[in-house]
Amino acid sequence: MLLGLFDRLRSTGIPVSLRELLDLHAALDCGLAFADMEAFHGLARALLVKDEHHFDRFDRAFGQWLGGHASVESALKAEVPPQWLERALQRQLSDEERSLIESLGGLDKLLQTFRERLAEQNSHHSGGNRWIGTGGSSPFGAHGYHPEGIRLDRESAGHRRAVKVWEAREFRDLDDSVELNTRSIKLALRRLRRFAREGAASELDLDATLAGTARNAGLLDLRMRPERHNAVKVLLLLDVGGSMDDHVRICEELFSACRTEFKHLQHYYFHNCVYESVWRSNRRGRSERTSTRELIQRLGSDWRLVIVGDASMAPYEITHAHGSVEHNNPEPGALWLQRLFGHFKRCAWINPLPAPAWDYTLSIGLARQLAEQRMYPMSLRGLDEAIRALSR
Repeated sequence: MLLGLFDRLRSTGIPVSLRELLDLHAALDCGLAFADMEAFHGLARALLVKDEHHFDRFDRAFGQWLGGHASVESALKAEVPPQWLERALQRQLSDEERSLIESLGGLDKLLQTFRERLAEQNSHHSGGNRWIGTGGSSPFGAHGYHPEGIRLDRESAGHRRAVKVWEAREFRDLDDSVELNTRSIKLALRRLRRFAREGAASELDLDATLAGTARNAGLLDLRMRPERHNAVKVLLLLDVGGSMDDHVRICEELFSACRTEFKHLQHYYFHNCVYESVWRSNRRGRSERTSTRELIQRLGSDWRLVIVGDASMAPYEITHAHGSVEHNNPEPGALWLQRLFGHFKRCAWINPLPAPAWDYTLSIGLARQLAEQRMYPMSLRGLDEAIRALSR
């Protein structure tokens, strides 16, 4: 019955066995997931996946097995009627036409106007420049263009100009099992490692044993010592979603290398800018968050902070309260970045964008200033510079 799912999971590298497949059949025979696709998905993942690092690959394989006819994602219902966002056209504007479209003059004005239009509008509009609709140059809607707008649909038109997104964002965790194409990233990170001997004396100290035996005129004198462990502690904050989708592959390689090289590693996700909370799993990002303040209080200043992100966002997301693209943050992102950089003295921001492109984005300049210029490109040379900064 489920051999297709079993073959799909095995082909994606998930170590599932026949014993686990038989357990799933037995659970279904007991009626644990009857006529409920969400319940079946959860049951199958619980019985077939032994390591949470394979959850993302399981979800993708499960979706391919279903043929795209079912969805296991949840969505947040928007306040805007869905029929207002049905795509009627995809309008292509010339560079001259785009230059004539003016912004409303800031985030506060944008949100105020959005509330007014939402209260006044009572029907669907397409191709216009004022109402909430599709395919036009209004700042509110989907599939159109505006230099500063609020996108109300899950699908982006590709301009990446929205300063607010009125939806539940769904991101996926980075896969730390990705094999690197080159050992250079691991070799660069290896220079950050610092070893210390910890625990009970359980390892033979050959040099001390030989010296003691020689002093005892050949009578064996065994000497033991604690095992040597990597003592470096790293806090890794990873930007996911939006423009970072272009850099998933290289970020997965970096994440995989960090998991290999550092024994004391804690990783969390954020989107665009760090605010009052971060999360360990994108699947549970809205329900299971970790307070950034708690993170600062719990981890000592001897931890190394590494932020990975392109810092490409609306400047409001850094400078303004309530400026986040997806939630109403009570304090500006700049304040949280200052707290992080103030607590963790050894830190680095690794940007996957090439360094020559940084000067063309205002938010990157703001982030570099907050990081005290400790931003480095995600190249071998950039990683080497970042490691030097973290080793000081």
